Amino acid sequence: MPDAVTRDAYSHEVSSAGFWAGGGGYEAAFYSYAYPSPEGFDRAAVQPKAAYWDSQLREFVLPYEAVRASNARDGSVLSFLQSTYDAAASLGRWNLDSATAIP
Repeated sequence: MPDAVTRDAYSHEVSSAGFWAGGGGYEAAFYSYAYPSPEGFDRAAVQPKAAYWDSQLREFVLPYEAVRASNARDGSVLSFLQSTYDAAASLGRWNLDSATAIP
């Protein structure tokens, strides 16, 4: 990744999420983290119940297998993404009124 991307992305608060296909001792999973990680983020109540904080990775993880086994796959992933973002924004006291969307 170009330095300019990381420099711009991490110059302010950021909520980042994605999918890891597995490897290196980790199972396939969705992940979400905040940078800088606000106080209490690791203890935030996120959804769905299968999601958890991985203290080694310093991010929330939702195992792919839990999503695959769910009767509401899309809802599981959406609730994970929304609840981790909400936790980052709330605990980080982000000024969402001044946030701008990237076109």
